[in-house]
Amino acid sequence: MKEIANGVWPVMITPFTEDNKIDYAAVQRIIDWYADHKVTGIFAVCQSSEMFFLTKEERMELAKYVIDHGHEKGMGVIASGHVADSVEDQVAEAQAIVDMGVDSYVFISNQFAAPEESEDVAKERIQYLIDHVKADSFGIYECPYPYKRVISPELLKWIASTGKFAFLKDTCCDLDMLKAKCEAVKGTTLKIFNANAATLLESMRMGVAGYSGVMANFHSDLYAWLIENYQNPAEAERVEQMMAFLGATSMVE
Repeated sequence: MKEIANGVWPVMITPFTEDNKIDYAAVQRIIDWYADHKVTGIFAVCQSSEMFFLTKEERMELAKYVIDHGHEKGMGVIASGHVADSVEDQVAEAQAIVDMGVDSYVFISNQFAAPEESEDVAKERIQYLIDHVKADSFGIYECPYPYKRVISPELLKWIASTGKFAFLKDTCCDLDMLKAKCEAVKGTTLKIFNANAATLLESMRMGVAGYSGVMANFHSDLYAWLIENYQNPAEAERVEQMMAFLGATSMVE
């Protein structure tokens, strides 16, 4: 399994032309900007990429472009696009993106089960997907649309035990739960990336591997500095100042 490196993984936005086509010249400028602003890797074809409003062809084309050009710039690339209704279509679309050379294919947690269904149902669907998609690295995103399914520490421990998962974009925004999740994945290949800027510093002290959120589209270099320096005693005061700034700007957003 290819390791997902600690650091900053922005959820990539998708620019469009005036006639509502993906603007690939602008996509390239965003990729270049990420590389210049110390981004570790790109999370492509996610909610911020408008994946729920792209056609299957657009999702595939966008994933291929970002994988190829993000890797050219030395950044990792993970991708989702997990929006199909049937599990058969989910498997086929996931396999297509895996075969493009993505570092990790990211499932959407709310696609595992309906809101009224239990985590046991979600667990069965996860097992089905990882049994049928030929890949050795997966991720999960606790996407808030169309509804938010937060993975419990107990289910996350089982997910990590499969040895197939490398990434969780966590959106619980709860430090107690984040602490329990960090304990659940300790000693496994699965790393947790916090999407909530306001709790980032404290969560990294608990074991979170970095930041994956929309605010990295504004000042990813500042997140990179915080992640690099949060344990540096010589920068302790500036670390607290930076966290205060990032927390305030995330609230403005």
